[in-house]
Amino acid sequence: MTALNATTSNVRLTAPLSRAKVGMACLIFMESAFFSAFLVTYLYYIGKSPDGPQPLECLELNLVLINSVCLLSSSITVVLAVRSLARGAMGAFRLWLAVTILLGLEFLLGTGYEWWGLIEDKGLTIQSNAFGTNFYSLVGFHAFHVLIGLILLIGVFILSLFGFINPARDHQRVDVATWYWHFVDVVWILVFTLVYIVGRVPQGAPA
Repeated sequence: MTALNATTSNVRLTAPLSRAKVGMACLIFMESAFFSAFLVTYLYYIGKSPDGPQPLECLELNLVLINSVCLLSSSITVVLAVRSLARGAMGAFRLWLAVTILLGLEFLLGTGYEWWGLIEDKGLTIQSNAFGTNFYSLVGFHAFHVLIGLILLIGVFILSLFGFINPARDHQRVDVATWYWHFVDVVWILVFTLVYIVGRVPQGAPA
């Protein structure tokens, strides 16, 4: 009877975590479908904007590379944060989580600065042509998800400051929450490759 009670207790403890994993996996799957539609649309319209600013004329890599390094590095720092939490090192957890948040903020601010330059200096707006419409839609959709991820991380950071994060109880739940952050980082690799590498390759003249 004691063994049965222990088994039942263990099932009750792990069930919420299993639901959290399934829920996050389902959310990521649905978001992946949305991003796939945006990526396919962008790919379809590459080279089909004969008028207006063109990708090779507008898109520069210097700032975008810095933004990309910051965002991708944040996947490393968030892993370090979760590992610190698992060890019970709350100070290190908060430090690495704060670094992750700052790296994410740099990415968003850098994206905003890039857009300001594209609008003011290059004349590229969402209404300029198909390239402008798809560029701002795709990159903006991703930036919106980075913002959601940042809100989630900031919420966890604030909870830890007030003592609501218990290493023994919550480190696996926090780990599941960081899956979303890794997701937006992986998506950025695809967006960057399509927009700033494939999309900047000179296209042939329209038939």
